[in-house]
Parts: sequence; structure tokens; C-alpha cells
Amino acid sequence: MSSIGKIRRLLNLMERLQSGRIYNTKELADFCNVSRRTIFRDIKTLQDSGIPVLYDASKTGYWISSGTYLPPTDFTLAETLSLMLLAQEMGSPKRGVPFQGVSRDAALKLQSNLPNHLRQYVGELTASVKINTEPQAELDGSQQHYERTLEALTSRKKIRLRYNSLYDRKVIRTLVSPYRLLFQRRAWYVIGRSSMHRAVRTFHVGRIQDSEITDDEFTPPPRFTLQRYLGNAWNLVRERGARCDVVVRFQPLVAQNVAEVSWHKTQRLVWNPDGTMDFHVNVDGIHEISWWIMGYADQAEVLQPSSLVDLITTRVQRMAKIYKA
Repeated sequence: MSSIGKIRRLLNLMERLQSGRIYNTKELADFCNVSRRTIFRDIKTLQDSGIPVLYDASKTGYWISSGTYLPPTDFTLAETLSLMLLAQEMGSPKRGVPFQGVSRDAALKLQSNLPNHLRQYVGELTASVKINTEPQAELDGSQQHYERTLEALTSRKKIRLRYNSLYDRKVIRTLVSPYRLLFQRRAWYVIGRSSMHRAVRTFHVGRIQDSEITDDEFTPPPRFTLQRYLGNAWNLVRERGARCDVVVRFQPLVAQNVAEVSWHKTQRLVWNPDGTMDFHVNVDGIHEISWWIMGYADQAEVLQPSSLVDLITTRVQRMAKIYKA
């Protein structure tokens, strides 16, 4: 059996032995789908690694006392490796998710609790796999606002913000009932009802200049969900009353690349005999998706709606003036 298979079996065996019940070797062999001889070898391997696998003569079974190792879990080896990889990468100070540095500490703790020989195997595997995330928004000095918002959301308390609003084009002050925290498009966003706007709004954590938790309590609307709030927005900006079907034809050079990504929940792909691909999507508004389309330059052609064709045509004409074409 491969080293990965053995590690998986040993981890499953430890989880079963520390569950609080005593198991005999036949039960453990059936659980791991191996012979009793293999179970005896595995138990010796664990004991040699310093794990106190105990034997109860009266019940002719083995067990691990609670508190001597990791708490009982149902993690498989694949799940353990996945958690460690994600925790390490998401906790990266440069390319991870902002304010999640503790996840890197959690990965180290998880790895340090493994027996020496298992720790070496797992360390080699995690070193061989790399997750490259996109560069994140600069949020220096914003962690205190993130933590206050999280505390306000948890305690159901309103939070007072001084906020640099791009929409209002000025610094505003508003009292927000935070319904959700959302990480998307490389940054954290607070979504909640704003007293100033008298509506649910989205606030970029990096643009919060000052924050203060108040004693005012709030109750989230029982039917509020991010799915309802964002609707069919391409990303974050939902233009109410502007839902439309968009069709973009991608040239063969980029068509396969576009097709390999799930860009939107409503997307539908239609391949043409000449190798082009028609990308169909239903979105609430054309402005957000227009920037994505323009990123493909002359390899993307909007077929509908006409309003999106006009929008991109206008921008192309302005670009031509900039470059004096």
C-alpha cells in the first residue's frame, strides 16, 4: 500500500480508538478493511510513535484515553491535507485572505500534533502542493474595523461608520446594521442596512475610516440572504430593474479558456462550427460585466443586448482618442 494509504488508515484508526469506545482487532480490521495482522502492526506503529494506545484485557480491546491526542474527528487524510493547505495559503500575509493570519497558526498546530513520522509525510505532501491566490486589496489599518464589524454582527449591535463612499463621492457617516460579511473580488465587504441611505448597502472594509459599536440592537430580516440581495449581479453591483440576457461571442484563441471557468450561476455555453463560443448569461445590469468583456479586447464581441453594444462602442471610441488612433 502507498504511504498516503497507510497514513489515511492510521489517522482513521486513531480517530476510532479515541472515540471513547474499546474496539477489538476484528472490529478495527473490518473498519479499516485490512487483516488483523495489519491492525496489530498499525497499533505497534502508533505506540512506537508515542501515542498511548492502551489494551483492556477484560474487554480484549484497544483504546486511546481522551485528551491524549487530537479531539475525535471524522477527518480523512485527504480532508486533513486540504485543511492544512487552505489554512496555510489563506493565512499568507501577502496573498491570503486579509485578517485570516490565525489560520496559518492553526495549520502549524494541526501538523505539530501529528506523530513524528506522519508529520514528515504530511509535510512533504503539503510542500509539494501550492495554491496561488490573486493579489488582495491593501487593507493596512483596517483590521480593527473588520474585527469590530464581526463583533457587531455576532452581538447583533449596530455599528457607526465614517466611510469614504465612492458612490456618494464624499466621506459619509452612517449607522449600519451588519447582516453579512462577504469576501469577494479580493476584499472584505460589510452588507447591512444603512441609516443614511435607508436601505441595505455594501461597504468596502478598506474604505472605513472610523468605526464604533453602539448599544443599539438590531434584528436581521428573517428572509434576508446574500443570494436575494445580490440577485443576478455579475459580481457585487446589482442594477435593479436592469436584468437582461447577454450574449458574447469569443474567438477560438480565448474561447476554451473562458469555457473552463464558472463565471456566473446563469451562464450557458454554445459552441459554433468555426471554433467560436457564444457565452450566454442573465445579469442584473450591464456595467460590471462590460469591464470583464473589455478585458478580452478584440477576442470578444457582444451580440446582445444593444445597450451593452453601445456602451462598449462608446468606451472603445474614447480609448481610440487616448491612443490617437
